Amino acid sequence: MKDKTNKFYITTPIYYVNDKPHIGHAYTTIVADVLARFYRSQIGEDNVYFLTGTDEHGAKVAEAAAKEGLDPQAFTDKVSQSFKDAWVNLDIKYDRFIRTTDKQHKEIVTNILNQLKDKGVLYEGDYSGLYCIGCEKFILESELVDGKCPDHNKEPEKLFEKNWFFKLSEFLPKIKQAIESGDLVIYPETRKNEVLGLIKQGVADISISRSAKSVSWGIDLPWDDSQKTYVWIDALSNYITALGYPDGENFKKFWPADVQLMALDILKFHTLLWPAILMALDLPLPKLYIHGHFTLDGKKMSKSLGNVISPNDLVEKYGSEVAKYLILSQFSFGSESDIKVEEFPNKYNADLVNGLGNLVNRVTNMIEQYLDGQIDKSLFKNETIGDEEIKQLKFKEALSTIWLIIQNTNGMIEKEKPWELAKTPAAKEELRVILETLAAHLYKIALSLEPFMPKMSKEIIRILTEDKIKKPEQPLFPRLQ
Repeated sequence: MKDKTNKFYITTPIYYVNDKPHIGHAYTTIVADVLARFYRSQIGEDNVYFLTGTDEHGAKVAEAAAKEGLDPQAFTDKVSQSFKDAWVNLDIKYDRFIRTTDKQHKEIVTNILNQLKDKGVLYEGDYSGLYCIGCEKFILESELVDGKCPDHNKEPEKLFEKNWFFKLSEFLPKIKQAIESGDLVIYPETRKNEVLGLIKQGVADISISRSAKSVSWGIDLPWDDSQKTYVWIDALSNYITALGYPDGENFKKFWPADVQLMALDILKFHTLLWPAILMALDLPLPKLYIHGHFTLDGKKMSKSLGNVISPNDLVEKYGSEVAKYLILSQFSFGSESDIKVEEFPNKYNADLVNGLGNLVNRVTNMIEQYLDGQIDKSLFKNETIGDEEIKQLKFKEALSTIWLIIQNTNGMIEKEKPWELAKTPAAKEELRVILETLAAHLYKIALSLEPFMPKMSKEIIRILTEDKIKKPEQPLFPRLQ
């Protein structure tokens, strides 16, 4: 067994291609990008693996493709590329973008299905129930509102099928024990308690296949081509198929995942079905991190309301780094979150134009003017702030800590008034000490921002480490008109 103490494997959920990327997808991916960048700086590029991708099978995808007059593969090619493009625009640096239509993925899923059957955790049975195509799952009558799925406002279909089932109920005691012992980490605590509550209520065995007559777009069951693999079994497996399970070097090096990110609406599948599959395969369990639902200005985001925000629009207005900052600094990870887009311009001007940007301008301008651009660079230390908060996924809090230093450094300028000292030749050494201290603070701020704003961090460090420090010719953060 390889030493796994010096590695970091992080995943986003793979995003369903029935629609284009929105700010909810962007949030999860930005969080993963920040963590991956942070750990690369701590343990090295080769010891971090960041996985994202798209989930491309199922009835919902086939339906969306038909509406556009495309065959499912052409449709998934198109939408999957829109996710890749969005992550390029946001400067997301992933190691692998997996698609469930990838040949390797489908082959390994087939292997996993055969293993589960050989281990006796699958059985054939009859199923009747209410199925919501929008959710890609069977739902209980008690979950309906006015006879409709509350998430999609549509009446579910009544289905009667012969399917293959996974013995999920048999794994519930083991999953409960794993959660309570810490072998299965679920964060935050409220979500962990929610999962324990679900186990206490009891969870039925889950169908792992659908009739090929009702779902034509998916992976065939290897022993029964009249059945297609249920989209969730296919999708969840991506976290190990991407690493080349069972014999791939990446799998041996990086599994189990150190952080698996997801939104609240897919909690049940990730905290019950996924651990049960891993237990059946005799694999170690990952750490699961769940963030809450997003609303937009107090309303649930939906296409019908026309309030779905594209990350591309934010990048076009603010640039990739500012867009990431505005999203991460507005609310804490794990909580139910209301995105207030109308507050973004004021926050941009306050935090970035008047805060960080102004600090860079003032410090570099005074060094250029009063010290001819020359300071002692040995005062710059490779120290950062906010590290512990990042490790705990407290991104808003980490940024607040950094911005407090920015505020205090700007405050130091007002208190010390270097421009007054510059008028007195006898105060030259005192002036130098103050300006070098300010530059050292700014260097630490820039290093600390690297996981969040890598390009801006690099630019500030470049300015401070030039042979002769000069005020930037153009402001780092132009004021919004």
